[in-house]
Amino acid sequence: MDIMRIRPPAVADMFYPGAPQTLAAEVAAMLAGAAPPDPSFSRPKALIAPHAGYIYSGPVAASAYALLAPYAATIRRVVLLGPCHRVAVRGLAVPNAQVFRTPLGDIPLDQEAIAAALTLPQVIRHDAAHAQEHSLEVQLPFLQKALDRFSLVPFAVGYATADEVAEVLDLLWGGPETLIIVSSDLSHYHTYLDARQRDRHTADEIARLHLLVDHEQACGATPINGLIEVAQRRGLQPHLLDLRNSGDTAGDKSRVVGYASFAFMEPGHA
Repeated sequence: MDIMRIRPPAVADMFYPGAPQTLAAEVAAMLAGAAPPDPSFSRPKALIAPHAGYIYSGPVAASAYALLAPYAATIRRVVLLGPCHRVAVRGLAVPNAQVFRTPLGDIPLDQEAIAAALTLPQVIRHDAAHAQEHSLEVQLPFLQKALDRFSLVPFAVGYATADEVAEVLDLLWGGPETLIIVSSDLSHYHTYLDARQRDRHTADEIARLHLLVDHEQACGATPINGLIEVAQRRGLQPHLLDLRNSGDTAGDKSRVVGYASFAFMEPGHA
């Protein structure tokens, strides 16, 4: 008998509440508190959202996920990319799991899409890359509250080129049923004023669809650059939604981490 392979939550009660009711209420409150979207915005094809503990980056992430409400029934597949923090990987890693579990329930993985991605040489199966990885996990409760039913295609991105990431995104691009999310924080452990300057520069580079120079700008620079490459070719229009750091959200301004959220819109798509 085939036993369902489940990737359990690894950072519940650390990065976000582990109690389902508490988590659901917290995410709902952050989504409700997000600034209303610009009425000129069209349907987002891709988002960039931060991945720290919710007390630090949750409100910034919520500004991206709040855009999804009108499309909750349309989006049926989420391609999620985040940087590897704990395990060194060459390429982009997918898990053997069939389901990702959070305190809010189970999310099925799109096995057909994963199989298609595995036809590319830069995509490998690597369970250890996913086992403790928070950059993907912290996005999931937001998705569970913002969308109806959806499947997930998760990539833990290690040593890869922007071209290799872009090739994966092109393969899985799909139509309005597919949303792409890149999980990334910005600068790490600078003073508040220094971080504001650094992160403003990085945000301006992303808004201009300029490739990021290194991971000092953003820990998810590799998947961001892959998204930028595809955005350049496909005419996506990036919009900065929120730009803050942990000094704004959690108080300590001596050593901060930067956060930004972006939405990338396809021209001509309502």
